[in-house]
Amino acid sequence: MSTDSVMELTRYSESSSMNAALYRADQRTARKPERRESSFLDTIVGRRGSLRSILNQLEAVASAKTTVLITGETGTGKEVIARAIHELSPRRNSNLVKVNCAAMPAGLLESELFGHERGAFTGAINSHVGRFALADRGTLFLDEIGDMPLELQPKLLRVLQEREFEAVGSTRTTRVDVRVVAATNQDLKQMVRDREFREDLYYRLNVFPVYLPPLRERQADIPELVEHFVQQFADSMGKTIETIPKETMRALVRHWWPGNIRELQNYIERGVILSNDGILEPGPLETCEPPEPEIVNPTLEEKIRGEIIAACESAKWRLGGPEGAAARLGLKRTTLFHKMRRLGIARPARRAVGASFR
Repeated sequence: MSTDSVMELTRYSESSSMNAALYRADQRTARKPERRESSFLDTIVGRRGSLRSILNQLEAVASAKTTVLITGETGTGKEVIARAIHELSPRRNSNLVKVNCAAMPAGLLESELFGHERGAFTGAINSHVGRFALADRGTLFLDEIGDMPLELQPKLLRVLQEREFEAVGSTRTTRVDVRVVAATNQDLKQMVRDREFREDLYYRLNVFPVYLPPLRERQADIPELVEHFVQQFADSMGKTIETIPKETMRALVRHWWPGNIRELQNYIERGVILSNDGILEPGPLETCEPPEPEIVNPTLEEKIRGEIIAACESAKWRLGGPEGAAARLGLKRTTLFHKMRRLGIARPARRAVGASFR
């Protein structure tokens, strides 16, 4: 079972009966035969609040050929959402092909996506079928799309627009019918502004955006996920865990989980290993600072910029120390430094001679 999931697939009868209740009212009203799609959704653990509306979006878009861009922090389950889109679609009987764009260099990634002919480059002793060809009539999941090299992005754009490509070293054009689902934990809009990602490709990918909230914004789902992971690891280790202390569950719900579901899953696995006598007794949670909220209001952004610049000027652009700008703003020096980088605040050139941030 993948550790990169915002929600895990389960076959436990308890979860099935609980999730089935979510659909009972709709089934009575619509009086439609049970669909295979619904049975897949019934296997998803952690379906309260915002996730329920996301699943409704997936049902709406799954039957189309529309390109989907899934965004969210690492560990929120983008791959599981991509699988859900495929399983809910008419393409479910064809291949779901996955490519991690961050896992290989540009030259190899091009060959993996489009294939290559024998002798196309040193070491190409055989022809190779690319992932687009393998995904024909199915779905191609491009994970970590923000890490795709700039020089390869025009070729991806062409496939999305024209549904055709040439393998490396070939002059023969191959046409494909592929539904593309892309995912990233990066801010592609900012990357476009920084000229690290093509604007035309961004808009071609961002036809139907799906945002996965972090686990800290899904606290109502945590107890169900904890119970599922406890049962999963207890079964795999031949243990019996019958009790999760209330104080333990409260601590898990309050935790920020910067690594999201992946971090929670790993923590529960360690906890099951350490537990005896049927009681979950995990180790201490790692302390972490709440994540810094993104600035989405331009007026607020300008206000924050002004406050930081004023504090820096008062401190003569010294960030650290008891009289530095960070102390004046009640921030850590590293936090202030990252804020300044994000807001584009730099020491004025006339003050920068012979000096540096400290």
